[in-house]
Amino acid sequence: MSQSDAGRREGGLEAPTRHPIEWRSEEFWDEHKLYDELERVYDICHGCRRCVSLCQAFPTLFDLVDESDTMEVDGVAKGDYMQVVDHCYLCDLCYQVKCPYVPPHEWNLDFPHLMLRAKAHKFRQQGAPMHQKVLSSPSSMGRLSTLPVVVQTANKVNRTKAGRALLDKTLHIHPEARVPEFANPPLLKRRSVQDQPAGEATAAGPTRGKVLVFATCYGHYNHPTMVEDMVAVYRHNGIETRVYRGTQCCGMPKMELGDLDAVEKLKQANIPELAAAVDQGWDIVTPIPSCTLMFKQELPLLFPEDEQVAKVRSATFDPFEYLSHRHKAELLKTDFKTDAGKVAYQVACHQRVQNIGPKTREILNLLPGIEMQVHERCSGHDGTYGVRRETHKHSMKIARPVVNKIKKQEADHVVSDCPLAADHLAHGAGMSGGEHPMTLIRTAYGI
Repeated sequence: MSQSDAGRREGGLEAPTRHPIEWRSEEFWDEHKLYDELERVYDICHGCRRCVSLCQAFPTLFDLVDESDTMEVDGVAKGDYMQVVDHCYLCDLCYQVKCPYVPPHEWNLDFPHLMLRAKAHKFRQQGAPMHQKVLSSPSSMGRLSTLPVVVQTANKVNRTKAGRALLDKTLHIHPEARVPEFANPPLLKRRSVQDQPAGEATAAGPTRGKVLVFATCYGHYNHPTMVEDMVAVYRHNGIETRVYRGTQCCGMPKMELGDLDAVEKLKQANIPELAAAVDQGWDIVTPIPSCTLMFKQELPLLFPEDEQVAKVRSATFDPFEYLSHRHKAELLKTDFKTDAGKVAYQVACHQRVQNIGPKTREILNLLPGIEMQVHERCSGHDGTYGVRRETHKHSMKIARPVVNKIKKQEADHVVSDCPLAADHLAHGAGMSGGEHPMTLIRTAYGI
């Protein structure tokens, strides 16, 4: 087959490739060129439609086309294009698992990064409502929650009907959405994650045996037990583990808002210190797939010439990817003491698109007595999409196929590498809460 034939065919055996995001170029911000590209891509998607079940962005597009006078993209008003953009939360699944026209195909279709370009253009032109700015600033909200009395007050507001009405009015948080509470105390004040004397590091594959945990905003302020569990499991397996103490937000929430200048500021706060840690022999692990993906993919594409970003990318691992390398080197302990039971495991979108394989599933399958049902569908949560008043119902619709299977399974545990997704699915299934899979590992060890 010739190279020209390979470029024209639908799909292919080549791995999808990502182009750098040229957000500093004039063309990126040119409104006419943006809308020309939106029309080109929307027309391709309209002719294909295989992504209709992934999220609400595609049904929104197809409804606009089908309800237009021409029943083609040229009949859709340009002013309606942003309706599609507003429903994209950059999960990346369309690019990674569905679209047959991604590069190296000659149509060069990268739907998520086109949506990012449109979000960035909208943010630069219009800004964002205050409630969206607040919800996309988890580190600022988290730091506020550590003030005396504030954490108790915030959690109490979250638990009452009147308080939820207030959150609806001020932050547009849907009254029926499950909202994470703030932890008291936050992560860094917990004895379990304090530094321990250094031991002898043992390398395994690309891992060096010394892990610096980028705990994420959620791990610091909302779900520190997730990080405590990870630290306990790693230390149990002879991995020197410390929690990075200078953490700012990774930047993913601001990127989803389209605020690329804020992403750059957060990159400047995090990357130099993390790169210095890599030089000192530390690997970097984050417990949340979105943060891992930010360091592995999005920052390198936004800042392709930044050597420190590239250094951090090469040293960043998904937590179960790290354990998988240790297991292959026969360094992972399997002295589990308790059965895991029935587990509904949802594979987080931002973990799937890292292209590392089913590492969490591999490690969970080592647990005794586990009956695991794996769900490779989006939870629909996306950090803020699942809680916002205007999108909560769409989020629950996206989650429904997984929720129905969880109910049918009568699972003991609902877990996801994204604990927000696990909570969202458990809430839909009428269960008390979801769990991070690292919690199952620690429980099985009995540590």
